[in-house]
Parts: sequence; C-alpha cells; structure tokens
Amino acid sequence: MPGSGSACSQEELLVGVPRVLVTGATGLLGRAVCREFHSAGWTVTGTGYRRARLRLLRCDLTDEDAVRGLLHEYKPDVIVHCAAERRPDVMERHTEAAVNLNVHATSTLAKEAATCGALFLYISTDYVFDGRNPPYGEDDSPNPLNVYGRSKLEGERETLRHCPGAVVLRVPVLFGEVESVTESVVTSLYLKVQEASEESCTLDHVLQRFPTDARDVAAVCRKLSERARQDPSIRGIFHFSGKEQMTKYEMAVAIAQAFNLPSGHLIPLTEQPAASALRPINSQLNCCRLELLNLSVEPRPFTSAIIDCLWPFTPDKRWRQTVFH
Repeated sequence: MPGSGSACSQEELLVGVPRVLVTGATGLLGRAVCREFHSAGWTVTGTGYRRARLRLLRCDLTDEDAVRGLLHEYKPDVIVHCAAERRPDVMERHTEAAVNLNVHATSTLAKEAATCGALFLYISTDYVFDGRNPPYGEDDSPNPLNVYGRSKLEGERETLRHCPGAVVLRVPVLFGEVESVTESVVTSLYLKVQEASEESCTLDHVLQRFPTDARDVAAVCRKLSERARQDPSIRGIFHFSGKEQMTKYEMAVAIAQAFNLPSGHLIPLTEQPAASALRPINSQLNCCRLELLNLSVEPRPFTSAIIDCLWPFTPDKRWRQTVFH
C-alpha cells in the first residue's frame, strides 16, 4: 500500500503524527481503512496473516505474545480490528478456528489496547440480530441465528469487558474496491449477470440486505477515531449502513442495468435458500446515534459505487471512459 508502510521510523514517532494499527489490512475493509487513515495524514501500520504482503506486517492474532510485542513496538494511538472470519457457512464447518479469531484474538487485542492506552475500534455485524423485528437500534437485544453472529457478539462483549472505552461498529454486507470479483458476495453477483448467454440463474429474493461500500465504513472509522481521541464519551456501540434495501436478485438486476447488460436470465427465488448457516430475513440497522453526533457519512448510491468497483473487471477496460466522458 503506497505510503502506508508497515514500519514507523523514529522520526515519525517523535513528531506527534497519530498512529493507527489496522488488523486484517489485506482484506476488503482493512485495505479501505488503511487508505482512509493514510490520506488523512495518519501513520498506518497494517497487519495480515495468510495474505500478508510487502509493506504489511505478518502477525498471528491468536498468538498473545505476538500481539503484545506488536503493540509494544508500534505503540498505536488507535487499533481498528477488521480481521475476522466473516463467511457464515465456513464458520458452521470450521467453528473452532473461526472462534479463535473472532473471539479469542479480539479479547487479546482489547486487553492489550486497554493496557497501552490505545483506542480500540472493533468491527462487528448486523448478524448479531435475528432479523424478525427491524430496524435495530444500538441498544436492542441481539439474538444471532448462526455461529458467525454468535462469535461476533461474543467479540463485542469481550471488547467492552476488557476495554470499556472501546468503540464497536456494526455494519452489514460490504462491497468495495475488490481485488477479485469474488472477494465480496455483492460484487460476485457480476458473474451471475455475465451468464446471460447460458441457462437462467436463480437468485435469492427473500433475504433483505443493505449493501454498504467499505470506503464509507472506513470514513466512519476515521471520524469515530478522531472524535473519540478527543471525547471519552464516544464509546460503546454504533451502527452504520447503506440505505438501499435490496435482495441478491435486486442487486444483480441493478448491476446489469448499471453496465447496460441483459438481466432476463436472472430469476427471483422467493423461498429462503438452503444454506448451512441460517441468516436473518431483515437485520436493518438504525444508524441514528452516529448521525446525531455528526459522525456518519452519506452512503454512496449503490449504482455509482458498484460501477466504481466493477469497471476494472469489464471485458473492455475503456468502458469507463466511454460512459463517463
């Protein structure tokens, strides 16, 4: 990541530039968070594990000694914890490894953040709710339906137990500047749209989702971090979400329309799809706490945001120029 190097020089540490440590910096949200903080003048240290690469630190977050050493060396003012196993169906099959990352690693980071005096910002999910009575406020009772939701809820509780001044930010399904079309369940729908010349394709038209651009979430993370460093009352649970309610079928049709592609082969499936993990029907988040504190951002409209994210994967890379110029 240009300019957001993994190592801080002694010069940087001395001049009072705020320092942020981003876990999961190789992922969709982590990359967006690193870019957002770097563009705002922060010194950014990003960590990864299996996908760690040049200019990012490799760190096993389930290794308590490694985490402790990392924070001692880089002395962050803020930790944004994006690293997680976020695939619900995978978690049903590989529960122990996922819980180690989503719960135990979160607990370790929260303890160490409290010890070193860093602000801890934990990314959570709308899947802590069962989806039966939306919209959900920050104080509504969680009732997760699957292992993923339960693990993230437990991560929230560990965060606030060990680090009472922490911030928990719940967000829904994310998309953004993906490295591959399949990196997000939202952008992966582009593959279904491209199957127009083949057989018809059924897509879920039951589960209500609020696709949210990772770049908007990153901006909220920065605003929360900047304010919370100045105002200790900025703590606890916050919600942020895109405002457009869409099923997977509706997202796919919107993608087709955005790129002037046919959508007649897309068939809405009006029965809840079979999956190993149950999912909430509608876990819409009420985001008024962020808005009342002027800490939110206006979500990017889905159509323009999805064009931004997917145009590099179009067959003709000149597509964007021909449409916009």
